[in-house]
Amino acid sequence: MSPRAKGFDVDRVLDAAMSAFWEKGYAGTSAQDLVESTGLGRGSLYHTFKSKHDLFEAALRRYDTEWTSRLVGILEDGDTPAADRIRAVLMSVVEEETAGVPGRRGCLVVNSAVELAGRDPEITDLVRDTFARVTDALTACVEEGHRDGTVDDRRAARPLALYLLNSLYGLRVLGKGTDRATLTGIVDQVMTSLR
Repeated sequence: MSPRAKGFDVDRVLDAAMSAFWEKGYAGTSAQDLVESTGLGRGSLYHTFKSKHDLFEAALRRYDTEWTSRLVGILEDGDTPAADRIRAVLMSVVEEETAGVPGRRGCLVVNSAVELAGRDPEITDLVRDTFARVTDALTACVEEGHRDGTVDDRRAARPLALYLLNSLYGLRVLGKGTDRATLTGIVDQVMTSLR
């Protein structure tokens, strides 16, 4: 769905709604929470986005586009050895999760998967698409690692990419309540398994 802007910055509204959903989850975020976070009246919100679900889906797509594009950009940086790119992606999660932000929120895609995937077809498809894009980028990076010698070429690329995907999103979950040293130790162990 493409929201129709009516005299306000749609991106700013999506960022504010994203923050509200990220903090409280889909079910826990009320219409009043969205009004307060966006600064818009209910009429403006629902005229533009039609429903809480449409606003949530648009906010989740915005989060997904920003976060996934950043990860894929790191993984596709051909000037850096593949294993270093993989480590950089994993450490970016550690940095985000331990940046001192009160009430660590984890990953909005993972949180949404836990709350809604399997019960909400649109959100399930969005989560699957996100996981597929990240897996594809990880697979390509592992294949480059086979060629540049930084990843053991006896390990098949796709299964290894799925293992890395699990590690990446596992760090997002553990980061909600785990210290930096523990998360960094997990990254070190994952990197050891690539050699």
